Amino acid sequence: MNHKLPAIYFYIPQNQWPSDRILESSDLYWQWQNSLRYGQGRYNWTLQTYLHLKHDGFPCQLVGTLPTEGIVLAHRDFLPDNLQPTPQLLIVCLRADRSHHPYAQLHIIQNTQDEITRYSASLWQTYYMPHWPQSGLIPRDRQRGDTFENVAYFGQVDNLVAQMQADAWKHQVNALGLNWNIVDFERWHDYSDVDVVIAVRSFDKNRYNIKPASKLYNAWQAGVPIILGRESAYQYERKSELDYIEVASIDEIITSLKRLRDNQKLRQEMIDNGRIRSTETGIEELTARWRSFLTKVASPTYERWRDASSWQRKIFLQRRYFTLKTSNIKSRLNKLLPTQN
Repeated sequence: MNHKLPAIYFYIPQNQWPSDRILESSDLYWQWQNSLRYGQGRYNWTLQTYLHLKHDGFPCQLVGTLPTEGIVLAHRDFLPDNLQPTPQLLIVCLRADRSHHPYAQLHIIQNTQDEITRYSASLWQTYYMPHWPQSGLIPRDRQRGDTFENVAYFGQVDNLVAQMQADAWKHQVNALGLNWNIVDFERWHDYSDVDVVIAVRSFDKNRYNIKPASKLYNAWQAGVPIILGRESAYQYERKSELDYIEVASIDEIITSLKRLRDNQKLRQEMIDNGRIRSTETGIEELTARWRSFLTKVASPTYERWRDASSWQRKIFLQRRYFTLKTSNIKSRLNKLLPTQN
């Protein structure tokens, strides 16, 4: 039996809307996003998702004021900590790399190893959703053929391992007959002259369990081999050694660059494999995943919340309140207690 979907809203507070008219087309998203210097992630998860679903004909609305009923999806930054759902309201927190929201009934996470999954599923129900690939992405120019010259990093400089920010690293790359480039934000969408991407945050044991695999998705979409650090999001996606090259030191990066430079067959195999893998995280596939989540998960959850008794809803919210209070007390105690050597 088909049930009518409840009203579905993507919420961006009115004071967070741009001064000019907000976008109506997903095709123009990168051009619009390029005008932002900070906080792009908040809009990637809300505005961009809304635009793709709207383009696909899915019934949803973008609002600047919180509705009183229906399903509301919002980035964690847009949800006040004290916001509690009414009996007619389901809150879906788009967590990204932020903390969970105390009272949202559902959370979207971008890494399957996100620490929120440690909590009881009856308290914080989480659902994994891959991040959208880079908007407006320009793939590597196929006319470059077998050329292997340009090594690039796409992202904030602060998220690049310190050794690769130094002049000594650039000299090491040049000694291999290659060029090193930290790509400016305005060109994060342009892979046309890139022959290999490197993205390593650190060489320690941090697996960055709240970060997405976006750089891997983008490399697949762009048709470029990629060298990555040991992060859980990348490892979750890895099905073969052709997906990416994993490294844990500067020496391993240099060895990997030499290997790619000297092995055109390997480069082409990685590009061909990436083209196949890219279909799993392309716009059409992710839009279908969002539709499925909203119809098969969020909507039934909304109906159960709406049909629950006032006592059941009260218990639901109180359990969260006391769990958070206990967690906060433990956190403060841990900060006060001396560390054990």
